[in-house]
Amino acid sequence: MSRIGKRPIILPNKVTIDIKGQYVTVKGPKGSLERELPSKVQLNKDGETLLVQRQDESRISRERHGLCRTLVANMVHGVSAGFEKRLSIQGVGYRAQAKGSNLTLNVGYSKPVEITMPSGISVVVENNTSVIISGIDKEIVGNIAAKIRAVRPPEPYKGKGIRYLNEFVVRKAGKSGKK
Repeated sequence: MSRIGKRPIILPNKVTIDIKGQYVTVKGPKGSLERELPSKVQLNKDGETLLVQRQDESRISRERHGLCRTLVANMVHGVSAGFEKRLSIQGVGYRAQAKGSNLTLNVGYSKPVEITMPSGISVVVENNTSVIISGIDKEIVGNIAAKIRAVRPPEPYKGKGIRYLNEFVVRKAGKSGKK
């Protein structure tokens, strides 16, 4: 039995869930999320808890058991508390600027890089070098953070670039001079 899959999901107050076959809709104070779960897995509501159960003991259902539990738990957490990713920009002259739903990055290229945020995702820039991406869908927040980081990933020699907050970049030694 999957260790993750057998744990129940506790529904917080003000969060409602609607299950129609494999289609799940979760509504809460921050918004609404919906997803179609893979086959071979069932979602059962028992009062204020949700249980994810497999239909049989086949390999596919065992693989999807923990996955479906995590997906639904992330949906419940997203509509109640939300998710956020923090990025740090390091480098001389590197900075970010948020205008509405657009993020402008000046990270050493000849022109600034414009990134448009999808609906439901908000971006906040603090002191020009700290970017906070927040939203209710963990998958979209993570993908947007990865796209922003991919504009200028941290390089190993000087450490310049965009990195996740508290990300450790292994530094390499540069060229050694002649003796």
